[in-house]
Parts: sequence; C-alpha cells; structure tokens
Amino acid sequence: MIVTGLVLAGLAAALHVYIFWLESFAWTTRARAVFGTTADQAAATRELAFNQGFYNLFLAIIAVTGIVLTLLTGASDDPSPAGASLLLAGTGAMTAAAMVLLVSSPDKRRAAVVQGTLPLLAVVAVTAALLS
Repeated sequence: MIVTGLVLAGLAAALHVYIFWLESFAWTTRARAVFGTTADQAAATRELAFNQGFYNLFLAIIAVTGIVLTLLTGASDDPSPAGASLLLAGTGAMTAAAMVLLVSSPDKRRAAVVQGTLPLLAVVAVTAALLS
C-alpha cells in the first residue's frame, strides 16, 4: 500500500508543480484560459497569483522529500517516520487547500476536486500502510 501512496503523492506533487507554473509564470497568458480570467483580472492579481504559486511548489517539495526519504529507507513494509510524516504533511495540506477552495468558492468545485483527489488518495494509502 505504501507504493500506491508514493505514486499518488508523486502525481499530486507533479500537479502542484504545474499549478505553480501556471500561477507564477503563465498567469497572464496560458493560465487565463485555465482559470477563466480576463486580461484585466490577470493583470490585477498577478502578484497574488505569483505568491500563491510558490505555496503550491512548496507543498510539492514537501511531498517529494517524503517520497525520497521513504524510498531511501526502504519503502516496503516499514516506511521511515520522517518520510511518512513529510508525505502526510504535504499531501494533507494539499487536500486541506482543496477543501478550502471547495467551501469558499463552490463554483470552483471542479478545480477543487482536480486539486484534491490525488493528495486525498495518497493520504488514505499512506495511512493504511502505516496502520497495517
């Protein structure tokens, strides 16, 4: 089950790196189509999006660090406490952020589901592996 959690956490991290790129570097170009903003809205929120993009990058880095530590210590039956902790911290925060988006902006339900499904499944898989 830990391998499943590692794969899901890796996919969630990759998605959050993509979101980082969109928000931090493509906000006034490609991201406008993804987020449905006008040129004026994108220009007005560029600095906020740039900062928010880095939050997504940092969550991905935490999850990837957890993956690496888990793999370095033998991912089989007994993942390292540090690796598991970082996996759960990164993917748990990703899940929580998706829930905040869902609750605060119900019209962005699809984005919240896309952003939160992989990390939620990773949390479930890693927790199941730790409890077994």
